[in-house]
Amino acid sequence: MPPLPDGPGPRSHTPRRWWRLTAMTVLCALAATGLHASAASASPAVNYTNPLVNQRADAQIHKHTDGYYYFTATVPEYDRIVLRRATTLQGLSSAPETVIWRKHSSGIMGAHIWAPEIHFIDGKWYVYFAAGATNDVWAIRMYVLEGTGANPLTASWTEKGQIRTPWETFSLDASTFVASGVRYLVWAQAEPGIATNTNLYIARLANPWTITGATTRLTIPTLAWETRGYKVAEGPTVIQRNGKLFMTYSASATDANYCLGMLTATAGSNLLSASSWTKSQNPVFASNSATGQWGPGHNSFTVSEDGASDILVYHDRNYRDISGDPLNDPNRRTRLQKLYWNADGTPNFGIPIPDGAHPVRLKSYNFPDRFVRHWEYRARIDTNVTNLADSQFRIVTGLNGGGSVSLESTNFPGYFLRQRSNGEAWVDRNDGTAAFRADASFHQRAGLAGSSAVSFESQTYSGRYLRHSNYLLYVQAVTDTVGRADATFILE
Repeated sequence: MPPLPDGPGPRSHTPRRWWRLTAMTVLCALAATGLHASAASASPAVNYTNPLVNQRADAQIHKHTDGYYYFTATVPEYDRIVLRRATTLQGLSSAPETVIWRKHSSGIMGAHIWAPEIHFIDGKWYVYFAAGATNDVWAIRMYVLEGTGANPLTASWTEKGQIRTPWETFSLDASTFVASGVRYLVWAQAEPGIATNTNLYIARLANPWTITGATTRLTIPTLAWETRGYKVAEGPTVIQRNGKLFMTYSASATDANYCLGMLTATAGSNLLSASSWTKSQNPVFASNSATGQWGPGHNSFTVSEDGASDILVYHDRNYRDISGDPLNDPNRRTRLQKLYWNADGTPNFGIPIPDGAHPVRLKSYNFPDRFVRHWEYRARIDTNVTNLADSQFRIVTGLNGGGSVSLESTNFPGYFLRQRSNGEAWVDRNDGTAAFRADASFHQRAGLAGSSAVSFESQTYSGRYLRHSNYLLYVQAVTDTVGRADATFILE
C-alpha cells in the first residue's frame, strides 16, 4: 500500500484511490508473524518550553557523565564566557550563571568574545572560543581555555593560547569530535585567495589546542542560501548516527537569512578528504514566517534526559526586521527542539517550532510506522512523513476549558484538529465560535489499548474518540478491540 505523496500543506492534487487493509486484517497478520503491534517502540515525547534562555546566542549544551547539562553561549556584550548547569534541559533556563573568564583589558582576547563551546577531554575541561583584539576587534582568532576540577563552574581555568592554523586570518567557531578513535577539530576561516567571508575546515588534533597534519577545506559557500548578505559557512558541529556523520553549519548573514546547511560523510571514510563529504543542496533548517521564528542557526546537539531523543540546540529571533547591524541586536534566544530521523537514517530538522510548549507526534498504536498528519487539511495516518511539521501538534489547554486539551498544528498555528459534523477529523482554523471550541476539545485519557499510550475522547460526545479507519481520522464511538487500538496513540 503506497503512502500518499509527502509535502507541505495546504496542497492541491488530483484525488487518488488507495486500497486499504482493515485494521483487523493487519492485526491478524502481525500476530501470525509473531510481531506485536502494541509493542511498537517509540522515542518518548519531550516536554520543553521555548525559548530556553533569552539573549544568549551560539548556544552549546554538553551532557556530562555527572548527570548535569552544561550550557554556554555568546552574551550580547561579547565580553565574557559564562556557564550554567542543571540536571534537566529545562532547568538551564533558570539556573544561576557563572562567569568563568573575562576578556583581556588590552591586546589579544580583548574584544568580540564569541561562540564558546565546552568539552571534556582526557579528564579535563576545555572551552573553545573566538576573540578579537583591543587594537583590532576584527582580528578574530580561535583560543582555548583548560579547566581542572570536577565542576567546570568552580574549576581552575588557564589559557592555552591560540589555535594555530595554516593562515593568520579571521577564524572562529572551533568544535571537536571523535570518529574511529581520532579526535578532529572543525572550524570556520577566511582563506587567502578565496572571495568568501568564511569556509569550513577540518584537521586532526595532537592535543585539545594544537592541530596536526593536513588541514582540509570541506566547503565554500556558493549556493544562493549560503551567500545572502555575506558568503558564510560557519558554526560547524557534528552528530554521528546510523553509520553516518552529519555536520551542520550556519550560512549567510546573521539576520533572517541565517540558516543551517549540512555535510554528510560515511563512518569509516577518510574525513580529511573533502570528497568524503556531500553537501545538501538546500538548507535543512531556515526561517519560518508561520511560526514566527527568524534566522535559526549556530546549533549544537545534545540528548534528552532519558537519552532516547537527540535534541537540536540553536538560536533565533522572534522578529524578522532588525534595526542596524545584526551584531548589535541582543535578542537572539537559545531554543530546543527534538531532532527526528527519517526512515533512511538521515536527520529531519523540520521547521523552527513556535514559542511555547514543544509539539508531539502521534504514532498509531496498531500501525507503528504511521503518524497522524494533515493532508490538504484532512487528518489521517501516514508513513514516512518527511514534511515533519505536518505531523507535529502542540497539546494545549482545551479551547473549551473544562480540563480538556486541544491539538494545534505546528506549521499552521491557529489551526486545530477538530471533528466536523459528519465525524471526520480535520485541521481547521479556529473561527472563534463556541461550536468550534467544542469540536476541537478532547479529554486526554490513558490509551484504550495500552495505558502507557493515550487516547483522545471528545469533550462534547462522551464515548467518541479520535480514531483512524482506512487510515483517515474520525471521531467515533469505540466498541471493540480493533476500535480501541485504532483510537490509541503513542506520543513521540
